Amino acid sequence: MLASGGLIDPFARRITYLRVSVTDRCDFRCVYCMSESMTFLPKAELLTLEELDRLCSAFIREGVNKLRITGGEPLVRRNIIEFFRSISRHLGTGLLDELTLTTNGSQLHRFATALHDCGIRRVNVSLDTLDAEKFSKVTRWGRLQQVLLGIDAAQQAGLRVKINTVALKGFNEDELESLVEWCAGRDMDITFIEVMPMGDIGNENRIGQYWSVKDVRARLEESWTVMDTAERSGGPARYVRLVETGQKVGFITPLSHNFCESCNRVRLNCVGTLYQCLGQEGSVDLRSVLRGRPDDDAALVDAIHAAIARKPKGHDFDYSRGTVGGQMSRHMSHTGG
Repeated sequence: MLASGGLIDPFARRITYLRVSVTDRCDFRCVYCMSESMTFLPKAELLTLEELDRLCSAFIREGVNKLRITGGEPLVRRNIIEFFRSISRHLGTGLLDELTLTTNGSQLHRFATALHDCGIRRVNVSLDTLDAEKFSKVTRWGRLQQVLLGIDAAQQAGLRVKINTVALKGFNEDELESLVEWCAGRDMDITFIEVMPMGDIGNENRIGQYWSVKDVRARLEESWTVMDTAERSGGPARYVRLVETGQKVGFITPLSHNFCESCNRVRLNCVGTLYQCLGQEGSVDLRSVLRGRPDDDAALVDAIHAAIARKPKGHDFDYSRGTVGGQMSRHMSHTGG
């Protein structure tokens, strides 16, 4: 039973999806995500795993039924499996429909079985290239073979793997067909994501990186029969199905076609800041309520409802004028995936 009528924003959108960054730290330094010399948050500022549980549980009781754990890289957070074990109790009660995570795959070979044991059935793995040299270049610190071993381990553990690929002009355009074919051969769906203007990434050029997913779809139509579908996974992706392979291909298009009208999600970062919109600077500090009133769940629920009541209609991301419109000062790793 929900403790209230659920979380409804000012535009009558029901908020049922919470994305939670459990750490801003990552063992990669992807060129579109963060600068190589990142300054991370002091560990003392991070919510404890117990505080994360309390906060996520409050959202779940108010109607959130999908919880995605992100980072940074969530699997580098110490004792993160203990958090998964604890929060998975909401799967057993039926309040939570799905518990899942997005990962760079570097630690999956260590944790895949434990994740499955916690009730996780799907994971998203970020992978932009199958070329080891290019992988090292785009991640700066990553090793492709380690990620591929993680994907192997995840599938062997019974996890359904979906690949997330950021469409990067001049970088992985030549791999579009091979990435799709590789995923099809492993019975994996794939989603292509437009690069978003989040944070200072040093000398990298946002406009130079941007490859419209409209153009990605047009390329796919040259090789496969592309069928539109009404399938949704609870997030922003729109899906098509490739007739010849049977796989789903998703498109996340915040620049070429924003998905704000159907937004059902908010993001919580690792210090308890709630972002009502990925592409707006507005936020609410929930950590102060957590720590200032540690035994008062009613106050926490009131703060959550007040935050949802200020959720904006949409974001202002825009590259159409040859400049970076709607640039966010915070990095994606600080935001919640």
